[in-house]
Amino acid sequence: MRTANDLPALDQGDLRRTLVRTEIDEDPPKFWRRLDVVSETGSTNADLLERVAAGESDRHVLLAEFQGSGRGRHARNWVTPRRAQIAVSVALTMPGMQPAGMGWLPLLTGISVVDALRSVAGVEADLKWPNDVLVGGKKVAGILAEVAQVTPDPVVVVGIGLNVALVAEELPVPTATSLLLENASTTDRTLLVSAMLDRLAAHWTRWHDCAWSFTELAQTYREHCDTLGRRVRAELPGDNRILGTAVDVDEQGRLVIAPDKGGEPFAVSAGDITHLRATDVY
Repeated sequence: MRTANDLPALDQGDLRRTLVRTEIDEDPPKFWRRLDVVSETGSTNADLLERVAAGESDRHVLLAEFQGSGRGRHARNWVTPRRAQIAVSVALTMPGMQPAGMGWLPLLTGISVVDALRSVAGVEADLKWPNDVLVGGKKVAGILAEVAQVTPDPVVVVGIGLNVALVAEELPVPTATSLLLENASTTDRTLLVSAMLDRLAAHWTRWHDCAWSFTELAQTYREHCDTLGRRVRAELPGDNRILGTAVDVDEQGRLVIAPDKGGEPFAVSAGDITHLRATDVY
């Protein structure tokens, strides 16, 4: 039986040296302002939401070696063995950002995770709309964004849960996977965290500083999205279900679906999306 001691701990010192700005003049200064690794917590997102409420917010990173009450979309639990996963949350202050624009943050985070996994772990990662990260059609990571503060400046907490060293018996569902099971070139969690946060910082800065328009961001997302062109089932609020083909992601980050039964394509802003085979009938 494998134990947590068989898996290496995150190297907090290395992560701080790599990612966190110091009082010494840096040119350019590093993006992240604080990074902490804790042995165990209920939810890194919940902890950061509390810190935002206490005024400890901007560009703060929190990682946990074990997360006992991690939350996914729609309040789903996300629990894995100690040191087998990356559980990380970040707090980002977004001055001047309107609510419609803030909705892009979890999708932009998905792009960042995919870029990191492709370049550092050597796996063919893609996105399932809106922000599930897939490898070989199976979920390897999930992302949850929660608005922590609206005024005076919006603050959003974004959590990433990445399956790194889980073996098959430890997967929560058959449709999940891990970097270990996908024969990734590395399962070094310290390296992976550094890569994901580095890319998130670069993408966020480019977007927030208006060097990346919504048109360009949408096109980049399309290039990372495996949902486009697939037949899908959309479970929508109000117990509505739609079958159709995903044909686009618009400039608001919504998934555009052409219904099986004909009619005009429509945009989905929230809901569960399932990739279907062409022969599936419901």
